[in-house]
This record gives sequence, structure tokens and C-alpha cells, in this order.
Amino acid sequence: MGDSYAVIAKEVMEELKSLYMNSILPVEEACSYNTFGFSPLNAGEFDSPPLVLLVGPYSAGKTTFIEHLLGKQFPGERVGPEPTTDKFCAVLHGEDERVIPGNALTVTPGTPFKGLQMFGNNFLTRFEGAQVNVDILKNLTLIDSPGVLSGEKQTLGRSYSYDDVLNWFAERSDMIILLFDVQKLDISDEMGSAIRVLQKYSDKIKVVLNKSDSISHQQLMKVYGALLWSLGKVIDTPEVTRVYIGSFWNEPLKNEDTAPLLEMEMADLLRDLAALPRMGAVRKINDIVKRIRQVRTHAVILDYLRNQMPSMFGKEKKKKELLEELEKGLVFRTVMKQYNISVGDFPDLHKFKRDIEMLDFDNLPKLKGARMLKGKRIQDMEDALNTKIPAMLNRTPGINKP
Repeated sequence: MGDSYAVIAKEVMEELKSLYMNSILPVEEACSYNTFGFSPLNAGEFDSPPLVLLVGPYSAGKTTFIEHLLGKQFPGERVGPEPTTDKFCAVLHGEDERVIPGNALTVTPGTPFKGLQMFGNNFLTRFEGAQVNVDILKNLTLIDSPGVLSGEKQTLGRSYSYDDVLNWFAERSDMIILLFDVQKLDISDEMGSAIRVLQKYSDKIKVVLNKSDSISHQQLMKVYGALLWSLGKVIDTPEVTRVYIGSFWNEPLKNEDTAPLLEMEMADLLRDLAALPRMGAVRKINDIVKRIRQVRTHAVILDYLRNQMPSMFGKEKKKKELLEELEKGLVFRTVMKQYNISVGDFPDLHKFKRDIEMLDFDNLPKLKGARMLKGKRIQDMEDALNTKIPAMLNRTPGINKP
């Protein structure tokens, strides 16, 4: 049964890849979607195993967590009480165990990292891959991130936008694991900023209170409650965040009193990780549906702005007026009412304004203009959302019973 599931999932992913390339990517290109910080998806993002992104303060145990999953060290790994992992590292399967530089990894066939080229060489020199020959990596790729630092060190020491790169990985990840050290629980402003970047992917987030065997049962309950309270201040959601408690390293648990509880919690998280390959097709379909809704909203906003422009005189004045209306949220509210679009499908207002003010409004694409093939591009995307994707879901593993 498992083999038949794998075959069906692979077929669905191939169909989804074809659908994206033929029905969604043309709209993205017509709307210059990449100009707004959204790199196009590439074939490797459909063909590669699910991604698991690890995020947390320095010395929270992210690298040791990966070592625990692999059962061994991996090439290029750095572990210590001080900030050691200063790069984003993709830990992926390979027969030949070695480190792959970031520039080379973005052009390696079968990997999903081509889109990282948009961040330039400043980032790619701080990105690398570690090939390891273990079975778990045939079904998962793990992303080890640099520890979130406090104060100016978070930004001054890095020649790229950490938050933008983090968002790129989060968007493409199937699971995001936030790790906290039970002994260093304070959520700094910088860590809070990183969590807010991840908040729109809250359905993917798993929180881990790591190194929990180093304190007593009573202390653990206090720290657990304190973490929930701290997370409640930065994660704006009515649901209580699920927090796993454990100690993920290749040593026996230190505290016999809490060991049974920690073992059950750790087993729960490992089961969630093991389920990712089975749910991979479902997750990718979900991400594509979300992307279609966002691309459609993007196209509609551009169409609205283009239609407000005068045909001959006063174009710069009108553009300035539209930017002011955009800043006040008037444009988004008008489009929302006119097209009945959910507020969750709109981009970040300030980032959108910053990106679009550099463009020529008189050259923005119209929904029924030539670049959209008189409306056919949008219609193809609507058909994909309303007809083709539901048909895929009907036979996708993880939706139907075997």
C-alpha cells in the first residue's frame, strides 16, 4: 500500500508542477511578481523531499537536534555554547558525504534552492549544503539556520536580510520547528521579529522546549507556562501554541522524574516528522492554492491602479495620489469590496507600496490586456483553482483513505 501511495503522490506532484508552469507562472511573469520579492517556483521545489526549517536563538540546540535525527554528525557542523552556526545549512541526502557551497547548491539538479539566487552573493556565501548518506534524508531535507542574536549583532554582522531569507525558507517548508533552550527562555526583540515573519505560516510551526531534562519537574512546569505566555505576546492567534518538551541529543535523559513525559513528547514530534512525506503532496497543493489566491489579488491590484491612470496628461500627479491612497489602505479596501477578496490574500501594505512606487503605473498589466491574453491567463488560473486542483485532491494520499 505504501508503494502505491508513493506512486500516486509522485503523479500528483508532476501534475501540480505542470499546472503551475502552464497556468500560474505566466500570470506571475506578466505581473512582475518577482519584483515584489516572490521568486518563481522551479521544478526542484516539486521534485525534492519536504523541507523542515529549524529556527531559534543561538545555542538552543538546532544543530544538535539535526544530529539527533541523523544519528551522526554531518559535514560542516558547528556546535558550542557561543553562536556557532553562522550560515544557513541545508542537510540533504547524498551518497558522497561532503559540503556543497551555496552558489553550487542553487544550480544542483533536483534541489529546491534556485530561487535563493535572488538574494545575491552576499547571502550565497553564507549558505551551504551538507550531503549525508542516511535514510531519513531520502524523505526529508533539514534547514539549519543561524542562531537569532540580540541587539545590533543580528543586523550589523550580516550582509543580507535575515528576515527576507527566513521568509523564503518558511514559505517553502513543510514544517517549521522553533527551538528554545529551557535555561535561556527570554524572547528577545530580534527573536520576536523572526517569529512575526513566521506567523503567517503558523499552521506549519512546532515549538520545542529543548534541554528539558536539565531542570526539575516543578521548574519545567513553570518554564512551560512562561514560554506559552511569552509566545502569546508575539504570535497573534486565538489558539494555544502546541509546545513539545524534550531533550534532543544523543545522550540519555538526565532526570528520571521527567524522563517518561519527555520520551512521550519527543515521540510525538518524531511521529509528526515521519508523517511529512505522506502529507507532502497535500501540503504542496495547499501552498499552491494559497499562491494562486495571492497572485490573483496581486494582478487585480495592478489592474485597478492601471485603470485609474489618465490616458494622456497628469500621470505623475495621479500616481502620487494613488500612492497616498495606497498608504492609507484605500486602494486595498476598494479592491477587496469590488472583487470580494479576503483580507488574508493581500500583501503587506508597506512593502507593496515600497516595491510598486518604483514602477511605471502606466505600464502595469490589465486583467484583459495583451499580456494577460485578453483575460485568458486569469481564466486559466481560475480553472486550475476551481476544477483541476480539486480533482487532484480527490486522489491525493493523505486525503482519501487507502
